[in-house]
Amino acid sequence: MTKGMLFIVSAPSGTGKSSLITELLNTKQLCNMKISISHTTRTIRPGEHHGKHYYFVSKRQFRKMIQDQDFLEYAKVFNHYYGTSKKVINKLLSNGDNVFLDIDWQGAEQIRRTVLQTCSIFILPPSKLELYQRLKKRGQDTHLVISKRMAQAVSEMKHYLDYDYLIINDKFNVAVSDLELIIRAKQLSTHLQKNVYYNLIHQLINIKK
Repeated sequence: MTKGMLFIVSAPSGTGKSSLITELLNTKQLCNMKISISHTTRTIRPGEHHGKHYYFVSKRQFRKMIQDQDFLEYAKVFNHYYGTSKKVINKLLSNGDNVFLDIDWQGAEQIRRTVLQTCSIFILPPSKLELYQRLKKRGQDTHLVISKRMAQAVSEMKHYLDYDYLIINDKFNVAVSDLELIIRAKQLSTHLQKNVYYNLIHQLINIKK
């Protein structure tokens, strides 16, 4: 069985990366795509569910997992920890599933050092004003927190050149289509196709005497 590929998707908070991934998965156009569920120490937000959006754990539990080397990557963002389970990812990839990793640039950097078969995608907002409006519209943060997120966003956006692909999330439907095109293009790469269709290719080019 061909191993799956990790698709790293990063963007500043409020850019819409989670919505883009969810929309693409809901269309069921990419049947072998899964999304990784991260562990986090932040508090659960309205509408979120443990085991669906995140695995919500205490800082003590998280530190224990770090000591046990359970994470493929982890980072501290806005005073909270986020991490990707090594065991879960390896199982999905071994089953042939392609996996979305909704992580920041720090986590992406760690992944690239340990996993060879990755595709990284960075998503930018159409403007700073639009990003501010999106953060404000969520109604989850105070003005002070939003200001901190905006400052953090500028710092994060400087890392876009470290990624393989760049999407501007201006028109949502167009951004979803762009994301799907990237996934499909990678799945059709010769490197992957030669493994999926090994028997067919062997039959096509094998010359019988």
